[in-house]
Amino acid sequence: MLCCDICGETVASEPDMKTHLLIVHMENEITCPFCKLSGVNYDEICFHIETAHFEQNAVEGNFERTDTTPFGISNDHKDNNLQSTGEVNSSGHLACASNHPKSSAQSLPKDVPLKQEAFYSENFTESRKLLKSREKQSGLSEVKGSTYEATYNPPDCPFCGKVEACSDDMELHMKTKHANVLEDQPLYDCPMCGLLCTNYNILQEHVNLHLEESSYRQGMDEVQCSSDLELAYQLQKQEDRKRKSEESRQEMEGFQKLQRQYGLDNSGGYKQQQLRQMEIEVNRGRMPPSEFHRVKAGMMESLALGIDDGQTKTSGIIGALHRYYQDIATDVRHVWLSAVVDHFHSSLGDKGWGCGYRNFQMLLSSLLQDDTFDDCLRGMSVPCIPKIQAMIEDAWKEGFDPQGASQLNNRLQGTKAWIGACEIYTLLTSLRVKCRIIDFHKPTGPLGTHPRLFEWILNYYSSEREGDSKVVCTSKPPIYLQHQGHSRTVVGIEERKNRTLCLLIFDPGCPSPEMQKLLKQDIEASSLKQLRKFVGNLKHKQYQIVAVEGALSPEEKIARRQASQVFTAEKIP
Repeated sequence: MLCCDICGETVASEPDMKTHLLIVHMENEITCPFCKLSGVNYDEICFHIETAHFEQNAVEGNFERTDTTPFGISNDHKDNNLQSTGEVNSSGHLACASNHPKSSAQSLPKDVPLKQEAFYSENFTESRKLLKSREKQSGLSEVKGSTYEATYNPPDCPFCGKVEACSDDMELHMKTKHANVLEDQPLYDCPMCGLLCTNYNILQEHVNLHLEESSYRQGMDEVQCSSDLELAYQLQKQEDRKRKSEESRQEMEGFQKLQRQYGLDNSGGYKQQQLRQMEIEVNRGRMPPSEFHRVKAGMMESLALGIDDGQTKTSGIIGALHRYYQDIATDVRHVWLSAVVDHFHSSLGDKGWGCGYRNFQMLLSSLLQDDTFDDCLRGMSVPCIPKIQAMIEDAWKEGFDPQGASQLNNRLQGTKAWIGACEIYTLLTSLRVKCRIIDFHKPTGPLGTHPRLFEWILNYYSSEREGDSKVVCTSKPPIYLQHQGHSRTVVGIEERKNRTLCLLIFDPGCPSPEMQKLLKQDIEASSLKQLRKFVGNLKHKQYQIVAVEGALSPEEKIARRQASQVFTAEKIP
């Protein structure tokens, strides 16, 4: 039995083998059984198998050809039969050799003459050129990752890098060129890449290069990490700047809101507001143009003289209250009234911010009618609001309350700035009026009430009790009463038959027509509702009062000016 070296098919005789080769492999397209190479003739496919797949062919066939005829079949087969060294091997393949020699001269038989050797070499070279041209034509060499490329990788020398066609040639090269290395010198392989070195120092330098590269990569990683930290730091700084900017913006908005609320936004003062409001009234048809010009002329004259024009004043209310309590009020056990005082209400020029100035006008109207203060208030009249602002600025210039002056930018004229108990105290002290501030800084009763405030005011007025009279008209000036957002004037206090206390208060927000109802002969109890404030009606968190006690000497004024450098108030409780 004979076996085909191309496809492995077995036939019974040599004629059958020739027929098989002619029909199957020569007339048809021949394909390599190892890498699918096609488009070549029979001799070229045999040479391809011997060179590219030598080791695979040796494992499967385990044979060697000894003749010069393909598949061991002699040209004169009829006369000489087979010329074989080995019959059939154990695998059933015929032991034969190709007519193409190996790629090295060492594979040639020893008895081949020189001319025949040249023939072998020339034949080998031509066959390789032909094989490469066929491979290019078939496109096999251009296909990356093909079976042919994957299985046929020419070996290279580990010492010098030379590439040989096959393993045998490489082995011969190493034995001839590097015999001294293989026999005499030890070999050192790199633990990182497997490179063989004959010198330990060279290997050490080679390994150091690996370590330097690793250190460089680590340094790059550290640089990247440092860059990330720097980026995070920059982002955090940007976030902090953004947050601070937002906080500054909100703070500025809050400050501007407070400035608008307290009249420090440079939007003008009493005069500007009065004119704007009168123009609005004219445009809405509620004020005739003639009235506009009349009021404007009176206002300009008042501002020039610094005296209030009296347009918002109501006089005689204290006398009317005395008659009412004496004749009509049956549910009141005792009542104490302050000295005579006029009521002043806010006008178009100071609506929304002028309550402190109007309460000062009320207090001053009472002091001007008391002989006790003739020396310090000689020649004064009730001033207009811009004049009061100028008087407070003059007191600041004298050195009173520098902290309060700083909070209001040392300026009141031409603004709508609110004033409170401290400014009233400063102004009165600068006029040599003796007064004190009492701070009821927290509630002293249930439900946020201030019964201690009522008790203090009762003691203030009742210190001049005259027998058991029901109505007591004292010589005490009215009391300035301040709380958050508003101020009023206390002109008396009731003690009702059930022992409850009720304050009598003038409010600058109450217009003159309402206050004039108290001047009627037959005052109704409902008319006093706007004046009466019981304990349950005053529930602000904090109240401050300014109470007048007499006149100051010039020396006492100086002492109080020094004391106002650090402004303090009496606290109850």
